[in-house]
Amino acid sequence: MTDFNNRKVVVTGGSGALGTAVVGALLAQGATVHVPWISQAEVDRFPYRDHRQVTLVETQLVDEVAVSRFFGSPGALWASIHIAGGFAMAPIAETDRATFMAQLEINLMSCVLASRAAVTAMRQTGQGGRIVNVTARPGIEPRHGAGMTAYATSKAAVAAFTQALAAEVIGDNILVNAVAPGTLDTPANRTAMPKADPTKWASPDDVAATILYLASPDNRVTSGGIVPVYGRS
Repeated sequence: MTDFNNRKVVVTGGSGALGTAVVGALLAQGATVHVPWISQAEVDRFPYRDHRQVTLVETQLVDEVAVSRFFGSPGALWASIHIAGGFAMAPIAETDRATFMAQLEINLMSCVLASRAAVTAMRQTGQGGRIVNVTARPGIEPRHGAGMTAYATSKAAVAAFTQALAAEVIGDNILVNAVAPGTLDTPANRTAMPKADPTKWASPDDVAATILYLASPDNRVTSGGIVPVYGRS
């Protein structure tokens, strides 16, 4: 079992469906977890909100100053996992500039700003670290992005950013990777797609296991990887 005992880990989007699975797995392995949030309703549903090893801080992830302040909180940072993002589905004729830019902001810039702050924090320790971003299947298989071009483009940018950053910081022993989920087996997706077969989808717990390995000290050689986590879909 991977040991995160007493290691500080940031999880953006930590109170969402996948984030909750990641936070739960990290806590089970002894991590101290810092979760930025913007939705009070999501925090109210978050099962680990009162856990003694969880710190919740209201933070706008597209605000450069706020992100730097959040990552500057006490404690040496070992890993930063970037799940926060948003989804928008619309044909191009109905996708105006504001919609497209909003997807770039919430999916790409939140990841860029968090990664930048994480690298700064990790370099201060001199011990290296791990960054794991979350792209999506349409981000690495763009033909799956029909009808959601803004989302697919923003997630493709996350994948490209991950690989470029990995090459940039490998000399600091900071390993940077991403996972690319397909459809996750969540209550929301089951409701949205009642005719689909959810047994083919990946569970949040299984995707979380892949993320934890990439974020762990056991991962000593993998960097610049974009790992598909599609289940059987």
